Amino acid sequence: MARFDRYMLRQLLLAFGFFALVLVLVYWINRAVLLFDQLIANGQSTMVFAELSILTLPLMIAIVMPIAAFAASIFVTNRLSAENELVVAQSTGFGPFRMARPVLVFGLLTGAFLLVLNHVLVPLSQERLAQRQAEIADNVTARFLTEGTFVHPADGITIYIREISRDGEMRDIFLSDTRSPEQHFVYSAERALIARADSGPRLIMFKGLMQVLQTESDRLIVTAFDDFNYDLSALSSGALLARGSYRYLSTMELLRASPRVLAERNATRIQFLYEAHSRNAAALLSPIAAMIGFASLLLGGFSRFGLWRQIFGAVLILVVLKFLDNTMANAAQQREALVGLVYVPTLIGGALMAFILWLSPRMTLFPPRTRTGGAT
Repeated sequence: MARFDRYMLRQLLLAFGFFALVLVLVYWINRAVLLFDQLIANGQSTMVFAELSILTLPLMIAIVMPIAAFAASIFVTNRLSAENELVVAQSTGFGPFRMARPVLVFGLLTGAFLLVLNHVLVPLSQERLAQRQAEIADNVTARFLTEGTFVHPADGITIYIREISRDGEMRDIFLSDTRSPEQHFVYSAERALIARADSGPRLIMFKGLMQVLQTESDRLIVTAFDDFNYDLSALSSGALLARGSYRYLSTMELLRASPRVLAERNATRIQFLYEAHSRNAAALLSPIAAMIGFASLLLGGFSRFGLWRQIFGAVLILVVLKFLDNTMANAAQQREALVGLVYVPTLIGGALMAFILWLSPRMTLFPPRTRTGGAT
């Protein structure tokens, strides 16, 4: 690479590292505060908090990388313009497309890293995250189930178990659920077991009664049952993390979309195909964002007031592309033949970037202000 390319690429990578670190920290702190409160409230240790925080990092990095690449491109291009380094490069015969080469290399590097994240690291971390969430939910549930004591694992819920056998069977169980102001539920059963389900732990009660009190009419409804399932997810003070369904599957499994896996994940073929192609589309937007940030700042001549209008225009273009990306994503999930629409924002962004680079030496959209006045 030419010396100018190496110099600009180095500046872009340094700025990208700074912006990515700041954005990841901001995103992580917002996420960590909620996660910390939920885990500590459920009696988990700081090691569990650290493990889950690390597992969420790949997804956080994948989210902020296109924004960090755009911000780095804007920052470096603005600084080179303010110090007249771009003017020097143009005086040596570099055109807009030639000056954009290091930015393109930088964008391709971030896009390649995003591909690795979206296809490998994020699915693996999300799969492990789902496993740890299931383990934590089971541990939290077991911690509240003690024999011979009335326990209150959540607001409005009271549980009493006379005896718990060595094999985990509960005998003579009483459960009161008054979370709903309209209806109060009371369950009693001779035996009960805890079973794991995709939606969370379940309490299976055998040979019991369900009493429902209608608070407005003071009407009591009593129902006898042979077996009854009760959702125990409320014992964990809310969902710790979003449970994965098919989003942590490998890309090959998503593209294959076998009927067996579709039935296991309770998903459709369209959802599988959209998830696989959206991973590619998200990675392709990173180089487009970096190139748009650079190309937009080439419009207009030098101004001592800076390039704030060009920066605003670049941000506006990125917002429009993101809006288009959301629109295409919604359309792509309607029919299998429309899945390819996820790549439309990338194609439009690439065409717009090339047009701006072609236009920059031919037309000045943001002319510098000139000061006029008569002689005194």
